[in-house]
Amino acid sequence: MSLSLAAPQPEPPADADDGVWLECIECTGTFAPFDDVRYTCDECGGLLEVRYAELPTFDDFAGEGVWRYADALPFEEGVTTQEGATPLYEVPRLEDDIGVETLRIKHEGMNPTGSFKDRGMTVGVAVAKELGVDRLACASTGNTSAALAAYGSRGGMETLVLLPAGKVAAGKIAQASLHGARILEVDGNFDACLDIVQELAARGEAYLLNSLNPFRLEGQKTIGLEILEGFRDDYGAFPDRIVLPVGNAGNTSALYKAFRELVQAGELDEDDVPKLTGVQAEGAAPMVEAIENGADEVRRWDDVETRATAIRIGNPVNAPKALPGIRETGGTAIAVTDEEITDAQRDLAQEGIGVEPASAASAAGLRKLRAQGIVDDDERVACLTTGHLLKDPDAAAAAGSDPEPVPADTQGVIEYLQG
Repeated sequence: MSLSLAAPQPEPPADADDGVWLECIECTGTFAPFDDVRYTCDECGGLLEVRYAELPTFDDFAGEGVWRYADALPFEEGVTTQEGATPLYEVPRLEDDIGVETLRIKHEGMNPTGSFKDRGMTVGVAVAKELGVDRLACASTGNTSAALAAYGSRGGMETLVLLPAGKVAAGKIAQASLHGARILEVDGNFDACLDIVQELAARGEAYLLNSLNPFRLEGQKTIGLEILEGFRDDYGAFPDRIVLPVGNAGNTSALYKAFRELVQAGELDEDDVPKLTGVQAEGAAPMVEAIENGADEVRRWDDVETRATAIRIGNPVNAPKALPGIRETGGTAIAVTDEEITDAQRDLAQEGIGVEPASAASAAGLRKLRAQGIVDDDERVACLTTGHLLKDPDAAAAAGSDPEPVPADTQGVIEYLQG
């Protein structure tokens, strides 16, 4: 199995370019990385992964941010706004309340555009420039569109984003708009938007930068590398488990790839690979359904609904990569209610960490798994939070406290507080 933790380091094929090539995860067909625009396998339609002739060790990494890990990426540098190097927050009260030995929050909302998507775009837009394309496109629940617009603008390229009408948080639309993207609102859900964008890309109308693009995931795998280094430096050990929200399952796939490459490089023992644990909202949980049913494929949910707009996705395109990632690492997947997500959003806010609803799904899922006894009390856990509080200000306001009207004088305010 090519996605097994025990899979050997592949030998470079004849079509490798400076030790980099693309390989199909289904039929293992290989392709040159930058000769043609390609998202899936020409032969069987399977998903592609980027492969490297030489894999780095921890000692090879230098600098800060995503490009600290250039030796694990296709280029030495990308179109960058200094993404990565996000905080790994301590949350002692939440740690005690949930009941695990160690809990850290990897807050990807502290990236330049406020989400983890920046990590993928710094690599993906660089690849687009290498390929010589002039128009970028994505389907989005919001964060992808904001990141694509920002990085496309920085790279001097036209950007086109398709959004489900009325289903994207205002903060995200504002970002895409200000960065100059053309915004097309589709009368349908995210999956309908992605269907259209894939067809546009197939017709050569634009370069697709959703996570179906294998180069996007190369940037996102640096999240896992930062988590491993952070735990190693602070505790002398790697985390037992990483809990993360699942929408299109790109991060699950990316982190698993990072860990597989470290195992192949001899830097990480298979037994030390963190358990990848996915969390979805109950109204959009096709990955959870597949894990619970032992299915090899995900059944597309045509009707999805949750206030966690960033993971309101019914057909996760990276499921063929993510399902093995969860199973091979001994992880699991769980669904949480919107109410549990909001409670977790408040819990994180009490620790001073502001996240959008989808981000809080990871903490909500950890609490639920701990209550069910699936997560042990002696585990070291990292929860990934993917987007900033201000991505969805309406949801933040609804979850927070209401303003209290007071008189316009000090004595009146004092009397109100005493009353």
